[in-house]
Amino acid sequence: MIGFIHEQTYSSNSYMRKIILDLAMTLDGFIEGSNGEIDWCIMDDDMDFDGFLAGIDTIFYGRVSYDTWGNFQPDSSANETETNLWKNVHAKKKYVFSHQPRQDPGAIFISEDIQQRVSAIKQQEGKDIWLYGGASLIKTFIQSNLVDIYRISVHPIVLGKGKPLFEDLSERLYLKLVESRAFKSGVVQLIYNADTK
Repeated sequence: MIGFIHEQTYSSNSYMRKIILDLAMTLDGFIEGSNGEIDWCIMDDDMDFDGFLAGIDTIFYGRVSYDTWGNFQPDSSANETETNLWKNVHAKKKYVFSHQPRQDPGAIFISEDIQQRVSAIKQQEGKDIWLYGGASLIKTFIQSNLVDIYRISVHPIVLGKGKPLFEDLSERLYLKLVESRAFKSGVVQLIYNADTK
């Protein structure tokens, strides 16, 4: 969930919103540890996460991720940078994909017709959309070919086991590398467009 997206010119006539899967991954291909742990994630100053957030106005969550992070507030000892980051995240429009629909003042819950609902959201005027996850929602979006841009930040750590990014694919997934960036921590960000051939 790290990176920068160049400023786009947004209009309903010339730009179709993109769904961006922007996340951290270990060198051996896991996005979470076996128990959902993400304590291995690194956030360098030069990753410009604020720049990434400036390019989106909507976030897609799974229910568990939303319940954990969708309304997260840093504690009183957090520095100004962290406080502003979460304030910026929470200013985005939030959709939650869940088999357990509910009324929530902070988000719109979607429990059926995922592909049709996602297509309708993409056609609305606005900026790009961050596919936050978690693992189950990411798997569903990948299998349904709903991801337009993969922004994978590969961390210099090997877990040995955990929840893989890519699993249970029925066919090969072809991607086109459009950018790569190396950060001082050793994290390497790889940005791919989904190949629609």
